Amino acid sequence: MRRDSIFYALFQQSPTLLFELLEEPPLNAEAYRFDSVAVKEPRFEIDGVFLPPDTEVPGIVYFCEVQFQRDERLYERLFGESFLYFYRNRDRFSDWQAVVIYPARSMEQSNTLPYQDLLAGDRVHCVFLDELGDIGQLPLGVALMVLTTLEEAQAPAEARALLARSRQEIDEPAASRAIMEMLTTIMVYKFTNLSRQEIETMLGISLQQTRVYQEAKEEALQQVVINLLKEGMTVEAIARVTGLSVEQIEQLQKSVPHNPLG
Repeated sequence: MRRDSIFYALFQQSPTLLFELLEEPPLNAEAYRFDSVAVKEPRFEIDGVFLPPDTEVPGIVYFCEVQFQRDERLYERLFGESFLYFYRNRDRFSDWQAVVIYPARSMEQSNTLPYQDLLAGDRVHCVFLDELGDIGQLPLGVALMVLTTLEEAQAPAEARALLARSRQEIDEPAASRAIMEMLTTIMVYKFTNLSRQEIETMLGISLQQTRVYQEAKEEALQQVVINLLKEGMTVEAIARVTGLSVEQIEQLQKSVPHNPLG
């Protein structure tokens, strides 16, 4: 299951979600933005960086690591990358903090001796999802994180309960739909052996309502248009067949390589 991509999608959608895991979030949490950065010489890729707003007063930068497998060099990598990035951008930030998200305490690096002072301080926060409590009592965004850790036997019932909660607690249609799409994505990745219809039945919804399904449908339709263009069908004829506008088809036409030999 691609948990990293799911968590980073959650953070892209709602950067403040990270701060729901902390006892003392920054006062301007709503103004933070999520980003991924690269540090050259040596080459480092930092996937989860939460950047404070650009103001006259430098803010705190937050580094995030989602770790669902044992890595006995995790802290070496995390602190090495974070410190180098902080050093290169020292004028932009007043301080740093790091959040490491584990499914359970058993996944934490075992040899932490060189980093005990950091781990015992107030700049590094280790979050163990299985210790956050009853999933039904957690904020919806945090509950989605916990959902990724549940066994397949338990996940469907909890997923349906979260869907019901989202309908009750969120009045804004776009926000409710975003929760449904993320939840559906989690279940699609968790149950890769099930068909779309089986996932629909499991959740009691139609995936046609979700972005996951809509994007797949759009990609399939675009491929049909490209194939028809390659076969020589006119733009107007394709528009009649597919229901797309002439402008949409002409835009897709630009992606079709020109073959002078026909």
